[in-house]
Amino acid sequence: KQDSIGNDTEFNVKSRFESLGVFLPANVQKMNDRIASMTNPPMFDLGAITGIKETRVANDDEDSLHLAIQAAKDALKRSKYKPGDLDVVISCSISRYVDGPAHNNLFEPPLSLFIKNELGAPQAMHFDVSNACAGMFTGVLLLDRMIKAGVAKTGLVVSGEHITHISRTAVKEIRTATDPQFGSMTVGDSAAAVIMDQTTDENEGIDYLELMTCSEYSRLCIGMPSNENPGPALYTINAEMHKKDRIQLWPNYQMDYYKSKQADIKTEKFDYVVHHQVGLKAVSNFNRYGSEYFQFQLPDPLNILEETGNTSTTSHFLVLHKALKDGTLKKGMKVLLVPAASGVVTGFLSLKISNLGV
Repeated sequence: KQDSIGNDTEFNVKSRFESLGVFLPANVQKMNDRIASMTNPPMFDLGAITGIKETRVANDDEDSLHLAIQAAKDALKRSKYKPGDLDVVISCSISRYVDGPAHNNLFEPPLSLFIKNELGAPQAMHFDVSNACAGMFTGVLLLDRMIKAGVAKTGLVVSGEHITHISRTAVKEIRTATDPQFGSMTVGDSAAAVIMDQTTDENEGIDYLELMTCSEYSRLCIGMPSNENPGPALYTINAEMHKKDRIQLWPNYQMDYYKSKQADIKTEKFDYVVHHQVGLKAVSNFNRYGSEYFQFQLPDPLNILEETGNTSTTSHFLVLHKALKDGTLKKGMKVLLVPAASGVVTGFLSLKISNLGV
């Protein structure tokens, strides 16, 4: 028995975003300046195509761990919970830099151990997850299931992304208009965190969240050491990644979910959609191709691209933060969040906004 898609009335428990925190480094890099630093600048206007005017770049002492801790503290500042109340801490970043200027990659112990100890939450269960740009969605999904199962009552999902290293590699190595490192030119550093808890209020929280990996497309976006210089690089075949049939893996999956629940997207009445922030044209295509598949006009997408670029795992949460701060999103509104990550990972999250102050 269900009172809305995905919610069991027998237990009437679901999860919600109780508070939301972000951290953006103070350093701003204009897209025009990044392009000007290229060894082989393109003949086209990358800023105009992507809609990105600037990105944030971390200082040498602002490693992935530092960024994540700042966002977590920002979330706690707005939460009714103290660090000692947290049952779980989940770290979800792709980048795992620690030790400030040394930028050492740390895989064990997990970043979540350092985060919970720095926050003053030694009692919390902790673990890291890695799922490309869908990392925070994966952390949210796991915590959502833990809350529904009664394993946890409160928890923190956090990511600190220090990823502009790949842009420094790209400006040196890009040679042609179809170079697979062009995607690296759009990235910015950031961090985001959400504290989640239980709710029985049907007017707030996560109604449903599902993720799917299509591993046959994993070759289309690969992060690895550069083939030419010291440092990391990201090689993305954008023409393949953003093909219509690739993008429509998402609405196909979501429509199958609705069919299993005897529902449809028309009755969901979403106020906005949030897509992965890869570029204005790409986001527009995501919405257009989704509308075509659903045979229903999706609401306008929310963006923060112009100010931050593509921030990987944190992008959707930065969009939510900005929309809440601007007053675009208000309590009671309903948002569809659609991840798009290397793997290829896709899915959907239906969120009703609660009292999220930013």
